[in-house]
Amino acid sequence: MEKLIKYLVTQRKKLKKKHLPLHEPSLTKKDEIKVIEGMKSGFVSTAGKDIQKFENKIKKTIKSKYVISTINGTSAIHIGLKSLGVKFNDEVLIPSISFVAPANAILYNGAIPHFIDSEPNHFGVDSKKLKQYLKKNTIIKNNLCINKKTKRIIRAIIVVHVFGHPANIVNIVSICKKFKIKVLEDAAEALGSLYKKKQVGTFGEIGVLSFNGNKIITTGVGGAIITNNKKLSQVSRHLTTTSKIKHKWEFIHDQIGFNYRLANINASLGISQIDRLENLILKKKSLFKKFKQLMKHTKEIELLDQPKKCRSNFWLHTLVLKQASKNKKNKLLNKFHKNKILARPIWRPLHKLNFLKKYPKMNLKNADLIENKIINIPSSSYL
Repeated sequence: MEKLIKYLVTQRKKLKKKHLPLHEPSLTKKDEIKVIEGMKSGFVSTAGKDIQKFENKIKKTIKSKYVISTINGTSAIHIGLKSLGVKFNDEVLIPSISFVAPANAILYNGAIPHFIDSEPNHFGVDSKKLKQYLKKNTIIKNNLCINKKTKRIIRAIIVVHVFGHPANIVNIVSICKKFKIKVLEDAAEALGSLYKKKQVGTFGEIGVLSFNGNKIITTGVGGAIITNNKKLSQVSRHLTTTSKIKHKWEFIHDQIGFNYRLANINASLGISQIDRLENLILKKKSLFKKFKQLMKHTKEIELLDQPKKCRSNFWLHTLVLKQASKNKKNKLLNKFHKNKILARPIWRPLHKLNFLKKYPKMNLKNADLIENKIINIPSSSYL
């Protein structure tokens, strides 16, 4: 571990940074030129040709039939759930090991987050526990999954691909099909990550991407809804564009809509950025190998590798304590921060946040352990 810390300190000094950030965007002269071109077009807001160009590039890159760009990943989840038919008082299954945004998006829809556990190796939804839990706690009635205890419909599940590592998505989709639960994949951190050579986010009915400033490619702010279902794409685009009916000059809106459109100037940056995706993934994988070598004599801590038969984009490199320990985790975090290295713990499990404690949950033994095993370390591609 000392060698890893020494390397990161050396990089911080070499780069003349006061603190070494967790993940910075990789921006080039080409990006600058493309953004200036977008500015000069006169379209800097939510209209302009670069929006469609960017969406088309995403389609080609991930092999999805339909892409709807949005202002951020959270808005994409909000609309994705609404497009899947999530209604007031429905339940949506969500892993407790997740950033808070998906839980917020569930609540935006008036629905109920129902927390499920994660598998201990790569922190995606634990498919074995999910299957057992649904068998015991639900019934199928009128082609809907009903929670026996609450009598509410379990309408959907959000599957998070944590830190860019693919979840066991094929098994999860198969289970959810049997139990009549719709699948939304939160691939916000996983652009370029493949499960058996297929982009994650394209297995369920709807997927979500994020292009926030800390993601593998960025549009500054931005996200996308991805789907292979034409009807879902039409509903999603309508809702994200204020539910406005097309007309040459009239402003007619047919339902509550949302102004979740990506700006053209952000799309301009995305057009340039996405061309470098494969190169950035190679750099991230190279950084993983470098960190692995620096840690080869470290016994109590492992560097998280990609799952078998998958390709991760290695968005955030992750240290895993072999034995969960809040004390050891905090000591290590303190050591990084004393050296001005901005490492971070994994998110506080959602079921432990005060405003979410009241919602239903399965036994979350793995989530409780994961909380005290994980540290993310600086992962910018320039390292």
